[in-house]
Amino acid sequence: MKVAVIGSGIGGLASAIRLATKGHKVAVFEAASSPGGKLSEIKNKGYRFDAGPSLFTLPTLVDELFELAGENPREHFNYEKLPIVCNYFYPDGTEFSAFADQENFIHELSNKLGEKESSLRKALHNSKELYDTLADLFVYSSLQDIRTFLSKKAFSAYAKIPFLGFTKTMSKANEQLFENSKTVQFFNRFATYNGSDPYKTPATMNIIPHLEMGIGAFFPKGGMYSIPHSLYELAKRQGVIFHFNSPVDHILLNDKKAIGIRSNNADHHFDRIVSNVDVVNTYKHLLPSINPPKLIVNQPKSSSALIFYWGVKKQFKKLDLHNIFFSKDYELEFDHIFNRGSIFEDPTIYVNISSKNNAIDAPNYGENWFTMINVPNNQGQDWDLLIAQARANMVKKLSTILKVDLESLIETEDILEPRSIESRTGSSLGALYGNSSNNLFAAFLRHANVSKRVKNLYFCGGSVHPGGGIPLSLSSAKIMAKYFR
Repeated sequence: MKVAVIGSGIGGLASAIRLATKGHKVAVFEAASSPGGKLSEIKNKGYRFDAGPSLFTLPTLVDELFELAGENPREHFNYEKLPIVCNYFYPDGTEFSAFADQENFIHELSNKLGEKESSLRKALHNSKELYDTLADLFVYSSLQDIRTFLSKKAFSAYAKIPFLGFTKTMSKANEQLFENSKTVQFFNRFATYNGSDPYKTPATMNIIPHLEMGIGAFFPKGGMYSIPHSLYELAKRQGVIFHFNSPVDHILLNDKKAIGIRSNNADHHFDRIVSNVDVVNTYKHLLPSINPPKLIVNQPKSSSALIFYWGVKKQFKKLDLHNIFFSKDYELEFDHIFNRGSIFEDPTIYVNISSKNNAIDAPNYGENWFTMINVPNNQGQDWDLLIAQARANMVKKLSTILKVDLESLIETEDILEPRSIESRTGSSLGALYGNSSNNLFAAFLRHANVSKRVKNLYFCGGSVHPGGGIPLSLSSAKIMAKYFR
């Protein structure tokens, strides 16, 4: 079949590869001048930044694409497992390193936070149990296929429902398990991995720590942008044709059947269409004549991000690839994000420094700081004012903790914020992960990978099932491709 993929984000690239290996003729239409979607890069005066996602987990999902094509992934794409996942800093001066080795991690938190080792072991065990029980169902299977709910994995999960955390929030479960509020804050942080609020999202989301603390966090050789770049090259070797600077204006229909796309004032006919565009914008802009599934597309959206890409003319030995500087009041911070639509004066700051692992990303005297805070999605706020206030608070906080005048060290700056995320990547409201997971039924209220309203139309990417982020976007392509027979 002739297949059009709209968008070359990570889900679109994976979809194109999977369909090409099945023998289909695939063409990708991308509005930007290069592939990657949110996984892009910025270069500024000797500094290189990965502009989008900065944490790499489940790398086997990338390897699998090369293997499907009959290639050895190590000949085209390589990565290393991080010995230290992240360094953490609290307002009172407490610091610790989250070691990849679980025993070292347990000892570190017990020594630095005074937490019981037994509680930490239980948390890691519970996270693994959640993953082993639910991942096959909610991450790697279609929720619109009745066979998913009739499988052995499903019936095994049904027997464990009382223990899967559906009836309490993530934070409540962590508060009941740990004695130290700092430990609670650490484990609550994982809600941000899908743009959710730990004080609202079900405790089932405690599945997330296992990805990082159980399976591991990794760094791709050459940085995060090497992921879409290597997949783009793989897709081309599989015969996929790419059309850049080619925004799609409409999906062509004939009696509610997708028959092609219109791009750059020209109609292109295809047998099937795969949209890697945010599902809300797919209906709004590409399918204006089709009524969207309102219950799904009107779900509350995830948080967004404010990112400063700073070229810093100093090196900091106490910082690693991933660093978190916690806020003094986590619950109030999330209240600002999800209830007030604003930014807390003391936000939790994430600093990613890829030059720690890829030295050529910064001059030999400096570091490339990807400096991010979680913020609300775009609801028409006065972003210019909010950004200026947030930047001042971030610089002051980091200067105090690191005992430097950070402002004087910043020699380059680029900014990405909810409005530009929305305009550059087509993400509805600038939300990073599509719908939030702030209710019990959120997993069931993501758009399916196969359209029920338009024949021959399929969906992939972070705004549809199973969710946002690199691993889930890759999984969405795998689920979608199963329907091509």
